[in-house]
Amino acid sequence: MPIASTSSYTKVQYLQRQAASLLLYQSVLQGEVGIAFLELLQAIRYTDADARGCLQAYGSYFHALAARNQNWEDYLITQLLLCENPFTRLAQVREFEHFPPALVAAVQHDLQILQSLYECSSASLSEWIQGVAHMPISPVVWYKEQELVGVETFATYLQQLDNWGDAVEELAAYYRQYGSGLFAEYRAVRWQAGQFIGIRYSDPVKLSALVGYESQRDALLKNTEFLLAGEMALHVLLYGSRGSGKSSLVKSLLNEYSNRSLRLLEVSKSDLKDLPEIVEHLRGVSQKFIIFVDDLSFEEDDDAFKALKVVLEGNLTARPQNVVVYATSNRRHLIREFFVDRPAPKDNEEIHAWDTMQEKLSFSDRFGLTLTFEPADQKTYLKIVQHLTAQAEINITQEDLEYQALQWATRHNGRSGRTARQFVDFLKADLTLFHANNNTSNT
Repeated sequence: MPIASTSSYTKVQYLQRQAASLLLYQSVLQGEVGIAFLELLQAIRYTDADARGCLQAYGSYFHALAARNQNWEDYLITQLLLCENPFTRLAQVREFEHFPPALVAAVQHDLQILQSLYECSSASLSEWIQGVAHMPISPVVWYKEQELVGVETFATYLQQLDNWGDAVEELAAYYRQYGSGLFAEYRAVRWQAGQFIGIRYSDPVKLSALVGYESQRDALLKNTEFLLAGEMALHVLLYGSRGSGKSSLVKSLLNEYSNRSLRLLEVSKSDLKDLPEIVEHLRGVSQKFIIFVDDLSFEEDDDAFKALKVVLEGNLTARPQNVVVYATSNRRHLIREFFVDRPAPKDNEEIHAWDTMQEKLSFSDRFGLTLTFEPADQKTYLKIVQHLTAQAEINITQEDLEYQALQWATRHNGRSGRTARQFVDFLKADLTLFHANNNTSNT
């Protein structure tokens, strides 16, 4: 049966028609919160005799907002700015004056609809629930102070407009600067099973935590600055001993430059065959991408080798300037070579066997920049330990610190940046627990 209040019924019916008529921004209402909102409108419009369905729908809507820790207005604007559609993609590669008029008209239409949905606050929905359920008080309203981190300026701009349809050009400029979709929402992404997957909790390692390889760090930073400036940056191979901080250095770039639209895309060795496809996906996107390949090496006749070679050397398709490959490896020569591979004087299986072997050995030369990380000597190892200890604010004498650090390296994996980090983490936990136990025994 329809709800009792004719005015409420008419308003809900209007909002449903508005939501159904979106042309480009349908995905704004396709998440958990958007679906809960639409189902709540339906439940209000056609409430059952005792209003249980209506109350349950409101509970689902409240739960969805609480799970995201956003109010309805914040959610709607966030989804608007993250939406992926033909307009958002075009805005990243073309000036606004060259947009098709029909596309601009469609965005104006959708923005006006989203404005009407935005104005349907949770407080209004709660009051409608109170009316149709004949409750003495309205249900609790989910409310949270606005915290639109990263989109505050545009959110404020929209809120001050009488007509959101006037914001099309400004919205296009926003997408051009910040991008849209997954790459606007996540700083770190991985390619998995043929699709991009957002990494919500990326490694927090900071550049300031890495010491001992300053010249390598400076060279990588300069190359990354080229990428961010829109210049043709070089592909980089970080080669050297295990635990020397190669991977940490690459990951720290994300925390150093993500506010300048840098994104880190992790691609496993098993997925390197998709690399040409991945690069084409990134072409024309507003962000700058480091494709990160960790612990790189190849077997003979590896398809991944061929795919990476195409990306490093190029083909008839122009290389996009917003993409570089940063790979780490413990091997200077990335393709495994066996003694049997070396051509014998009377080798009758391949005429140009030496050429084949040289191609294998020179593959690493196809990276424009190779940074070598030598094993840490005792002085470098202790320097790293002292730096990490100072950052962790561990109170210990220099003599005790060096003695324990060297003992740790002897018993665990040798001297390296990784060993230093493991030692300092253990030392901090050990001292914290020791002091906690002492405080407990003294009380």
